[in-house]
Amino acid sequence: MAITTMTTPLPVSLFPFLLLIPAICLSFCHANSNLLCIQSEREALLKFKNHLIDPSNRLSSWVKGGDCCKWIGVVCHNSTGHVNELHLAPLSEPDGFAPYAEWEAYYNSLLGGKINPSLLELKHLSSLDLSNNDFSSIHILKFFGLLEGLTYFNLSDAKFQGAIPHNLGNLSKLQYLDLGGNDLKSKSLQWVSGLSSLQYLDLSYADLHKFEPNSSWIPPFQCERIELGHWHLGPKFPQWLKFQKKLSYLDISYAGISDVMPTWFLNLPTQFEYLNLSSNQLRGEISDLNVTTTIDLSLNRFTGPLPRVLSTLTLLFLSNNSFSGSFSQLICDASSRKQMEVLYIDKNLISGDIPDCWNHC
Repeated sequence: MAITTMTTPLPVSLFPFLLLIPAICLSFCHANSNLLCIQSEREALLKFKNHLIDPSNRLSSWVKGGDCCKWIGVVCHNSTGHVNELHLAPLSEPDGFAPYAEWEAYYNSLLGGKINPSLLELKHLSSLDLSNNDFSSIHILKFFGLLEGLTYFNLSDAKFQGAIPHNLGNLSKLQYLDLGGNDLKSKSLQWVSGLSSLQYLDLSYADLHKFEPNSSWIPPFQCERIELGHWHLGPKFPQWLKFQKKLSYLDISYAGISDVMPTWFLNLPTQFEYLNLSSNQLRGEISDLNVTTTIDLSLNRFTGPLPRVLSTLTLLFLSNNSFSGSFSQLICDASSRKQMEVLYIDKNLISGDIPDCWNHC
């Protein structure tokens, strides 16, 4: 007869493990809530700061051993602690009637000095804003073209000088590029062909006297906003704009364009919010303008009747052209004048009396 024995398992208490689990969780959560920035990135930012001139000491929070994710102008990723964004624009410029103390504070808030390539240690940097500072006589350094994770890059009105480095074309993720308002030069725009993700482009005031545009160039990007004022695009009207199907804001004023306004431009499927073609030598007739807010065609050679505009238009500048005929339709058409606040129409060939409906505007 076989004898079967049964082994009773020893009781195991789960109580210590139940205590340990919340302890682990509390420790993990506490670590995340007090996440410090990466040490190598903190050191890179301190090297960058050490080469800057900071009259108002607005980067006083940037100290050795500190959490750089809490420094002014620094934005880190919530979970990794990597530096994602640097926003180092100064205080907003005061209005012209502001007291002296406000202007003094503003000028003291401008950063200057040199830009250290230690920024290359910020491997996860996606946004860099150094705009409206005072980097007098500093060139835009080639190492910027190695920050290939950038989607936002703003150096506008910061007094940079010299040639635009062509390796900026390596920034294929870039959606926003603003180099406007600096004293920059470029003999070629081939580098722009690398910016396939671009949505906002401002290269206004760049010196392109030696640049001969290629009429067959097709940009790889679809921009919503393009600002190329004071950019010497001419003498031909830029043909590549016909491929921009998402444009809502365009400024090509003071661009040295001496050409007939192309029909294709007036027939673009996009609806502009802002259109500035002023201070060129554009000629021809314009019947309709599909612009919702602001139109500036002043200081050109346009002829023919005044163009029809949308009822939403608020600002219309047509001065110093050769528009002819009566402007009663523009003024008296209830739909045309519904939202209009500013109208400049002087120095044209307008004839006839001022219509009575003007009194009801």
